[in-house]
Amino acid sequence: MASFNRVILVGNLTRDPELRYIPSGSAVSEIGLAVNDRVKKGDQWVDETTFVDITLWGRTAEVANEYLSKGSSVLIEGRLKLDTWEKDGQKRSKLRVIADKMQMLGGREGGGGGGGGGAARGGGNRVASGARSNASPADDFGGSYDDGGPSNSGGGGGFPDDEIPF
Repeated sequence: MASFNRVILVGNLTRDPELRYIPSGSAVSEIGLAVNDRVKKGDQWVDETTFVDITLWGRTAEVANEYLSKGSSVLIEGRLKLDTWEKDGQKRSKLRVIADKMQMLGGREGGGGGGGGGAARGGGNRVASGARSNASPADDFGGSYDDGGPSNSGGGGGFPDDEIPF
């Protein structure tokens, strides 16, 4: 029987990204994500928070380190991976997400968009994928990142919001 391992999460960073480079030169960044779920307990709705460790690779890791900080809202798409190790004679394990794509949500701080929902100049939503190696979010106005490169999906035609040609 076939299996399928895919995860899509939206939440807020619990800490600043931790960027490092492995001996081969590849960038890797570790982030923590808090994902909230509302459940009804008795007569009241209660938020339940799940904390997830996420690993980003390549350009995606560098973009996260440059543009994200604690509290940033982000969408992560990736796969689950089980880490196992032994400490003090005890076997331990932990599920983590290996991210394939990352989309920053909300506006950039200080860019006129505020932290939640407002978009800064050039759009507030960006996607970074590990397959991208030569572009940065500043190169894309209103579009998104994916494996195929910058696109003009934001309706801005590739122009900053204040330079739309009509």
